[in-house]
Amino acid sequence: MTDRLDLLRQWTHRQLAWPAVALVPASSDASFRRYFRVSDGNDSFILMDAPPEQEDCQPFIHVSELMLQLGLHVPQVIASDLEQGFLLLSDLGSRSYLEALDDTTVDRLYGDAMGALLALQSCVTPDCGLPAYDRTLLLDEMGLFRDWLLGRHLGIELDSTQAAELDACFDRLADSALAQPRVCVHRDYHSRNLMVCDHNPGILDFQDAVIGPVTYDLVSLLRDCYISWPQERIEDWVSGYYELALQSGIMRGEQGSEADFMRWFDWMGVQRHLKAAGIFARLNHRDGKPGYLADIPRTLGYVREVCAGYPELALVGELAGNVIRAL
Repeated sequence: MTDRLDLLRQWTHRQLAWPAVALVPASSDASFRRYFRVSDGNDSFILMDAPPEQEDCQPFIHVSELMLQLGLHVPQVIASDLEQGFLLLSDLGSRSYLEALDDTTVDRLYGDAMGALLALQSCVTPDCGLPAYDRTLLLDEMGLFRDWLLGRHLGIELDSTQAAELDACFDRLADSALAQPRVCVHRDYHSRNLMVCDHNPGILDFQDAVIGPVTYDLVSLLRDCYISWPQERIEDWVSGYYELALQSGIMRGEQGSEADFMRWFDWMGVQRHLKAAGIFARLNHRDGKPGYLADIPRTLGYVREVCAGYPELALVGELAGNVIRAL
């Protein structure tokens, strides 16, 4: 690891020609990527270290270009070395939405975030070269909850009847996702990846973008794994976004009513939060990152709350409650 840091420091020195380069950790990440900030006077840049045997920088570059063309505020790629897995990026600052959100700021900050999301969804077309968020990926993600959280972390074994019903719930959730209008999906559009800038929001961590369900990023934002808001407030935001989606052409009335949109939103949140809870357990056991375990109760709290209103998802809500009590 020290050798890799030395290579990164040498590469950065060649790009910037500064007398000295000090690498300061810029953020933590749930993947194998690492980020460092380098500065000299008023000049500041971000370095991405993405080991090529584990991470591919090309999707980051591709999505960055797509978003910059829309005028969205994302890091610009100033220099790259794909063979070594190094990127030199513009710096969007160090204050995340998570640090800035409170009752007095949330409407303005979420308004900015939803405006950027509308631009992304209305302007990036399905033929832009991004992969599809298909049934296989949706089901594999939900399987992380069963395999890593229930099985590996808690040692919970389902009987044959429960296992079959859980698979049926996963299929229902995938069907709901695939029934939605298809748009560009960031996949991690939440408070830790949105930055407070002069041009809000600064958008990070978009390299896993796909073409998929219209409600996915909205649920990532409004039912955030790291901060929560009252249900009535969330429903108001969703209703407002639906109207804007109609006005911008992202949604057409015949594609779904506001009630359909809210149901899609609810079920998309269940799919996403099952995935997220499974990933948090995997980060602990596979990657030695236990810090995310504390976010599981909030994440599965959404699942339990939503599933209480949908009998078709009763088992998922029951399992989420069991996990919360076990942690």
